[in-house]
Amino acid sequence: MTISAGRLSHPAVRALVTALNNHDEQAFFDALTADATMSDDGADRDLREWCDREVFATRGHLDVRSESDHGLSLVADYRNDTWGEMRTRWRFTVADGKVSRFEAGQA
Repeated sequence: MTISAGRLSHPAVRALVTALNNHDEQAFFDALTADATMSDDGADRDLREWCDREVFATRGHLDVRSESDHGLSLVADYRNDTWGEMRTRWRFTVADGKVSRFEAGQA
C-alpha cells in the first residue's frame, strides 16, 4: 500500500514529491531553496545535474511506502527508465517552508 504524494504530512515534502511525480521541473525547483543540496547513497552530488539525469530525463517516480519524523523521512519505491525500480530512503531538511537538502539512497 502506498501513500499518495498529495497525502504526505509535511507540506514542503509534499510539494517536492508531487512535482517529481508530475515531472514538473519548474515546480520541483520552486519547492527547493536557492542553495539546496542533496546526496545520493551518502555522496554529495550536484543537485541540478543529478535531478536532470536521475529524475527528469528518465521519468523518475516515487511510490511512498511510509513516512516518519513528521513527514521528513520517507521509504519509497523509486523507479526511472535507467535503473528500474528500487526501495529507497529519503531524508529532507526544510528551511523557510522549502526543502533545503535531501538525502536519497537505497533502503
